Amino acid sequence: MRISRILMRKGSGVITVRASATVRSLLATLDEWNIGAVVVLDENGALAGIASERDIVRRLHSGGALVLDGPISGIMTPIVHTCSPNDPIEGLRETMTEHRIRHLPVLDDGQLVGIISIGDVVKSAIDELVTEREHLVQYIQH
Repeated sequence: MRISRILMRKGSGVITVRASATVRSLLATLDEWNIGAVVVLDENGALAGIASERDIVRRLHSGGALVLDGPISGIMTPIVHTCSPNDPIEGLRETMTEHRIRHLPVLDDGQLVGIISIGDVVKSAIDELVTEREHLVQYIQH
């Protein structure tokens, strides 16, 4: 299965924030959308990083409450692993596990077209197993 199939099911909407926005506004966005991470864009709209709840907690621990009024660029993860809609999900599972990544932006010719979470990957694996099981049961019964 390819990443594009997951995006067809879940949609391609991606919540983004600007790197210059405050961490406090990032918290509001995460709460409003009930999500754990957002893609961070620079002032030109290009991918600048990703910011997650984990990034916020770690920076709060080391920098205290002053971090909240600072820019998202100060707490985000600037080196972002990405994938393409044509990438196989199996490779994505390995990348997410090896690098301990929970969210991967999906880029198509440099354009942001979606985001895949570890939950999406797990759901696709379960769906594949259910489908395989159904085929095996049908094969055995006939």
